[in-house]
Amino acid sequence: MEFTAQQIADFLKGNVVGDPAAKVNNFSKIEEGTPGTITFLSNRKYERFIYKTKASIVLVNEDFIPAASIESTLIKVSNAYTSLAKLLDLVEQSKTKKSGIDSSAFISITASVSKNCYIGSFAYIGENSEIRNGCMIYPHVYIGDNVKIGDNTILYPHSVIYDGCSIGKNCIIHAGAVVGSDGFGFAPENGEYKKIAQLGNVIVEDDVEIGANTTIDRAVIGSTTIHKGVKLDNLIQIAHNVEIGKNTAMAAQVGIAGSTKVGANCVFGGQVGLGGHINIGDNTQVGAQSGIISNVKEGSRIMGTLAIPVKKFMRSSILIAELPDIYKTIIRLEKEIEELKKNKQ
Repeated sequence: MEFTAQQIADFLKGNVVGDPAAKVNNFSKIEEGTPGTITFLSNRKYERFIYKTKASIVLVNEDFIPAASIESTLIKVSNAYTSLAKLLDLVEQSKTKKSGIDSSAFISITASVSKNCYIGSFAYIGENSEIRNGCMIYPHVYIGDNVKIGDNTILYPHSVIYDGCSIGKNCIIHAGAVVGSDGFGFAPENGEYKKIAQLGNVIVEDDVEIGANTTIDRAVIGSTTIHKGVKLDNLIQIAHNVEIGKNTAMAAQVGIAGSTKVGANCVFGGQVGLGGHINIGDNTQVGAQSGIISNVKEGSRIMGTLAIPVKKFMRSSILIAELPDIYKTIIRLEKEIEELKKNKQ
């Protein structure tokens, strides 16, 4: 499909600067722009590329003022990045969707599959499970017994939903993700570990996205709960009885130990590790590779990793919080020493 700058501006409620008849039929990165493509500039460190890009149209923020001439037609919008996301979503929605039930799929006679669903080849749907309207179940997906999948949810190939788990509406679960596997529960007994039965489930609420090869363990008793709007990257481990608040986002390789509760609207960088049985307050931001073993207050911004002997770590962690004051004291003492030296002379 081909669109003009004016059509795109009308859709995004933006303003055209340049040729409103400029046409595009694809996307490009700003540094690799070619004629017939649309790109965007939201991060000013890439501004140098806008003066030499060959892209026909560039989305920019309303406050962007060029420092030199630009060949491309500009569309000024309130937020270039979110406007690009709207365009990408529009293209995605226009794609032809798969439909129908493949003859090689297995669906239990006690399962319920609603209208307009796609069930791919060799997918498995267990007893008493319910697949609601508009779901897309790709090849080799495994859905156990007594599972509920909400409207318009997508399960990509080789994703696994264990018995008794519940997935909400408009969710996306990527390839290889596992929801409802056993939690890491073992009791030491006579020098060995005895497995503790994991009898709970996982509840994933609406509008959640779960990345490839991410695992979410079922609860020992009760539910591991992923609340509405949570976004999980690839290769994340969420242990039994964890609760993640709505609209929280986690980058790849985050690991959360059992029974920890994460608040709403939190952001976690890659490889963050959370200890068990702690609470992370709402609106917390955690930098990459941070390790957290105690409660975190609402609205905190934290970062840091330190691997040293435990006793030394405990003593050092107390000092870390005092370092800004210690630094001020050192500066003050240095000034006093210099004054004493001058007076002595």
